[in-house]
Amino acid sequence: MLSLLALQSGIASAGPPSLFWVWPFLAILLSIAIFPLLHRTHEWWERNRNKLLVSLILAAATLCYYACRGYGVEVHGEEAEPAAAVQGAAPVEHISSGPAHGDAHAQKHYSRPGSQTVLAVLEHAVLKEYVPFMVLLFSLFVIAGGIVVRGDIRATPLANMTIIGIGGLLASFIGTTGASMLLIRLLLKTNAERKHVVHTVIFFIFIVSNIGGTLLPIGDPPLFLGYLRGVEFFWTLTLWKQWAFMLVILLAVYYAWDTWAFKREKPADVLFDRVHIQPIRVAGLINFLWLLGVVVAVATLDPAKPFPGTDWHAKEYMRESVQLAMVVLSLLTTRKVLRVENKFNYIAIGEVACLFIGIFITMQVPIEILHAAGPKMAASGFTHPGQFFWAAGVLSSFLDNAPTYVVFFETAGSLPVPETGVLTLLGGGQLSAALLTAISCGAVFMGANSYIGNGPNFMVKTIAEQSGIKMPSFFGYMFFSLLILGPLFVILTLVFFRG
Repeated sequence: MLSLLALQSGIASAGPPSLFWVWPFLAILLSIAIFPLLHRTHEWWERNRNKLLVSLILAAATLCYYACRGYGVEVHGEEAEPAAAVQGAAPVEHISSGPAHGDAHAQKHYSRPGSQTVLAVLEHAVLKEYVPFMVLLFSLFVIAGGIVVRGDIRATPLANMTIIGIGGLLASFIGTTGASMLLIRLLLKTNAERKHVVHTVIFFIFIVSNIGGTLLPIGDPPLFLGYLRGVEFFWTLTLWKQWAFMLVILLAVYYAWDTWAFKREKPADVLFDRVHIQPIRVAGLINFLWLLGVVVAVATLDPAKPFPGTDWHAKEYMRESVQLAMVVLSLLTTRKVLRVENKFNYIAIGEVACLFIGIFITMQVPIEILHAAGPKMAASGFTHPGQFFWAAGVLSSFLDNAPTYVVFFETAGSLPVPETGVLTLLGGGQLSAALLTAISCGAVFMGANSYIGNGPNFMVKTIAEQSGIKMPSFFGYMFFSLLILGPLFVILTLVFFRG
C-alpha cells in the first residue's frame, strides 16, 4: 500500500516509465513462445479464447500501472495549454517535434492518475492503433479469402520459387497481408504431396509476408506511416536496390534448399505429384476490385490529410468504414462455395486479433521508453545509417514495426540536416534520406525475424498448421530467421549502410 501511494504521489511528474513495467509485454511474448511447447498448456493454448484471456490479463496489468502513473499525451501549438487545462494534466517536458512535423511547440502532458488516464491509454492503443491495424488486416484477409486459385502444378523447386517470387512482387501493390492470403493456399495445395514443406512456408513468410512489401507505402504499415508524415508516395521506390538484393539472394537460397529437400522426397510421393496435375485457374476475380478499393481507401482517406487534389478531409474512421464496406461487398458478391473450396475460416485472423490487443496495450510502456530515449541516442552519437537499420530492425522483430518506425523517424528528424542526401517532406521538413532508408529497411525486413514481427506472419503460420504442417515453435522459427536472414542483414549493412 505504501509503495502504491508513493507511486501515485510522484508519478504524474515522472519521466519515462520504469523498465520494470515492460514485464507484461515480455510476458505475452513468452506466452506465445512457451505455452505451445508445454504438454500441459499445448491444447489449452490452441483455443483463441484462452489466448484472449492471457492477452487481456496482461493488458490489464499495464492499464493498472498507467492508472497509478498517468499517461503522456503530446499536444501541439496553440492547443497545448488548453489541452492541459481541460485534462488537468501536468506539463512534464517540452518536446520539439523536429523537422518531421515542422511544429516547434509540441509539449507532452501527463494526465492525472485515475480512470481518465486508462481511457487515454485505451484511446491511443486501441482506437488509434489497434483498430486501424486490425481493420486493414481483416479486410485484406477476408477479401483475399474469396479468391480461389485452382490448380495443382508440380511441386518442383522452380515452381515453388516462382510462386514465392510472384508474391514478393505483389506484396508492394496489394499489401503483405493481401499477397500472403492470395498465394499461401496455392503454395500449400501445390506441395500437398510432399513431406518436406516447412522451409517453403518459412521462406514464404520471409519474402511475401515481409520483405516483398517494400516498394510502396501500401505494402507494409511502417511505410504507410512515413507517407502520412510527409514522405512522398513514390519515394519508397528508391528502396528497390535493397529490396532486390534481399529477394534475389533469398530466392536463390530457397531454390538450393528446396532442390536438396526435393531429392529427399519418397519416389511414390513424387510420382503421385506428377500424376495429379491441373492447370492454374482463378475464380472470384471480382474480389480484386474490392482489394483495390481497400488500397485506395488506405492511401487517400486519412483524416489528418486532405483528399488528393482537394481541401476535403475524411471523417474519423471513414477509412476503416470503407474498408469494411469492401468486406461486405466481397461477402455479397462471392459465391459461398469459393470460400468453402478455399477452406476459409476466421481462426487465423481471430488468433491475431486476440494476441495483438494485448500486444498493442502492453507495448505502450516500451514504446514510451523508446520515445524518451530518442534524443539521448542522438546526443550520444547514434547518427549512422547502420545503427538506425539495426536498432529499428531488432525492435521491429518483437514490437509492432509501425510504431517502432515512427520512433526512429522522429529521432532521425531531430538530427542536424546533412549537406547532401536531404529528403524534403511534403510538410516542409527535412531529414537524411540515408537514415530514412535504413529505418525503412530495418522495420520492414526484420519484421520477418519472429512470428509477431508483422501481422501476416501469424496468419500464414496458422493456415499452414490447419493444413497439417507442423510449423516451428516461436524460438524454432527464430532459429531459422537468425540462420538465414542474420548473415544477409550483415552483408546488407556492409553494402548499403556503412556511412
